[in-house]
Amino acid sequence: FFQREKQGRRRWTTMATAAASASASTAAQPQAPIHVDTQHDDMVHDAQLDYYGCKLATSSSDRTVKIYDVKEGGYTHTATLQGHEGPVWQVAWAHPKFGVVLGSASFDGSVQIHREARAGEWTCVFSGAGLHESSVNGVAFGPHEFGLVAAGASSDGRVSILTYKEDDSWSVDYIRDNGLGVNALSWAPYGSCLDMNENGQEQLHQPRLVTGGCDNRIRFWTKSLATNTWEEESYELDTSTYKHSDWIRDVAWAPSVLPGVDMVASCSEDKTVLIWTCGGGDDDDEEKKWTPTLLHTFDAPVWRLSWSVTGSILAVSSGDSNVTLWKSGLNGGWTQVNSVPDAAPASSSSSITPPQ
Repeated sequence: FFQREKQGRRRWTTMATAAASASASTAAQPQAPIHVDTQHDDMVHDAQLDYYGCKLATSSSDRTVKIYDVKEGGYTHTATLQGHEGPVWQVAWAHPKFGVVLGSASFDGSVQIHREARAGEWTCVFSGAGLHESSVNGVAFGPHEFGLVAAGASSDGRVSILTYKEDDSWSVDYIRDNGLGVNALSWAPYGSCLDMNENGQEQLHQPRLVTGGCDNRIRFWTKSLATNTWEEESYELDTSTYKHSDWIRDVAWAPSVLPGVDMVASCSEDKTVLIWTCGGGDDDDEEKKWTPTLLHTFDAPVWRLSWSVTGSILAVSSGDSNVTLWKSGLNGGWTQVNSVPDAAPASSSSSITPPQ
C-alpha cells in the first residue's frame, strides 16, 4: 500500500508490512515504514511495488519514472526511465513470469512499456506515441494466464488493450467507454465468477475488467470468446440505494475469495467508497446484479484503492493525506481496522527513517 503526499512534496512512504500480514496476526508489531526521498523534480503521482516487493517504481510530473531496489536495510536508486513528453500519472508491474516489465501512463496520450534486460539496464519494448488523443490516466496488466496484456484508460473516452505477440509485436484494440473520459480501470482475477453453460459445465475463462469514468459510473467489460471483441456486460448495476455523484477516481477488483462471488471497490470525488458485489445470492436475479454497499463517507475526495493479496482488507487513500485500512464483518458491514500516519519529515540520507 502507498500514501499520497501533500501537493508539492516529492517523497513517498511504503509500508514494509502488508495488510495481509496484519490480518493474519493482530499481535504482531508492524515494521517501521520506509521513507523514500525520490529526488523527482516535481510532484509524485504514483508508487508501486513489484510482485515480490523488492522493486519500487515512482512516476512524476517531471516526466520520468524512477526505479529503486528496496531492501530491509534501505533502498537504492537504480534507474530513471525517460521518454514521456508529459506528466506520468501511473505505473504498473507485469507478472514476473514475463521478466521485469513495467508500464507507465502519461498526460501525453501514450502508454510505454519497459523491460529490464540486465540489472539497471532498461529497454523500451513498446512506445505508444499517439495511442490516445488525450491523457492516459491509468494503466494495468491483466492476469498472467491471458499472456502479456495491458490496458490503458484515457480522457478521450477509450480504453486501449495492448497484447504482446510471439513475433515481438503488439496488437492494439480499443473499448469505447464514455465520451467524458475514463479515469481508472482494474482487471478481474483469473477465473472470476465462472458461468455455466447449458450442460452445467464451466465455460472457458474470459478476460474481464471494470472502468471508472468522469460520467460518475463504473462499467464492466468482457472479451467475447465467440467474436474476440470487448463487450459491455449486461449485468444490472443496482443504483437504487447508492451511486456516485461525482468523478470516479479509482476502481479495484478484489482477489477471488469465495467461488462465484465478485467484489469491486470504487472511490470518487464525492468522498465515498462503494463496494460492489455480484453473485452469492439466494436466487438467479441476485447472481446477475451488482449491488453496492457504502464503505464510508470521508472528509475529502478519495483518490486510490488497494486490496490486500487475500482480498480481506482494503486500503483507502484520501485527499486529506490519510490512508485507512478497512475489513468486512460477518454482517457485511465494513470496519476501519487501522490507519497509516502521514509521512515523517524527509531524511537527507537514503535509508530507513523511523517513524516520528
